[in-house]
Amino acid sequence: MNTKQIVLASRPKDIPKVTDFRIEPTELRKMMPNEVLLKPLYFSVDPYMRGRMNEAKSYIQAFQIDKPLEGNALATIIESKSVLFNPGDIVMGMIPWSEKSVVSDKELVKVNPSRVPLSYYLSILGMNGLTAYIGLMHICKPLAGETVVVSGAAGAVGLAVGQIAKIQGCRVIGITGSDDKVKLLVEKYGFDEAINYKTTTYMSNAIGTVCTDGVDIYFDNVGGDISDAVINNLNYQARVTICGQISLYNSNTVSVGPRIQPMLLSKSAMMRGFLINNFKSEFPDAMQYLTRWLDEGKLKYTETTFRGFDQLTDAFLGLFNGENVGKMIVKV
Repeated sequence: MNTKQIVLASRPKDIPKVTDFRIEPTELRKMMPNEVLLKPLYFSVDPYMRGRMNEAKSYIQAFQIDKPLEGNALATIIESKSVLFNPGDIVMGMIPWSEKSVVSDKELVKVNPSRVPLSYYLSILGMNGLTAYIGLMHICKPLAGETVVVSGAAGAVGLAVGQIAKIQGCRVIGITGSDDKVKLLVEKYGFDEAINYKTTTYMSNAIGTVCTDGVDIYFDNVGGDISDAVINNLNYQARVTICGQISLYNSNTVSVGPRIQPMLLSKSAMMRGFLINNFKSEFPDAMQYLTRWLDEGKLKYTETTFRGFDQLTDAFLGLFNGENVGKMIVKV
């Protein structure tokens, strides 16, 4: 059976370009026992995938040149040689960027397409929602009345973090990249205030102005100069969770910023990075709360959707231009 796939044509030197990818025909291999034939419905594109394009040791295997990229996706089963799944089942898992693919049943989880909009399993009820909940609730442990700052606040994780912090009774400040997103965060998603970093000259002063009592919690999705500015405003015993560093992913040099250790020491502050897959035991608890808040209307969400398999590359590149509000999704 023939299909087409998107492969990594070259390793990007800085910001990925269209020429770093290639769409090509391929022939599917024969299905073996405990495997299924999938047709993708939705693909997730995520900033962490940029790191997989580098040939460097990391927590996840690098993409290989001339091999298909892969990402979290929802798919329907066309044929099955698995006792776990039947044709017609909707499943989620890490799936190659291909119009059809043969994968092991061990890589898949069945989902209920009638519970919520199907794409939510890739966003607010998927890794993004879980990341937001666990990074905030289990690492930062917010208390009512505290001030929470979220960078990348209009992104897939940041949008959820801000709303969860509000549910906990916190004052929430979002940092984002356009006036339209500032307005959206405050008027639709309940952030108390938001800052457009692209039009702000002195970020540290701007944060100090809106956070008059300092910053108790910083949820870091971007790193770089923005994070330096937030950390400069931390309170005593503040907590910082490092979820992403998208501002640095395309850098060819090692970033040298302020030496933050003295600040953390003098403020008795805690900074911790985390990978969501290290918290799998917390997933059921997180899913329970996320689902309840959605049902109660306390948690709203939005997605930016590209349509068509051939749009996967454009959608991924759009992450680095700030084209998305909420989760970036490709509907195949």
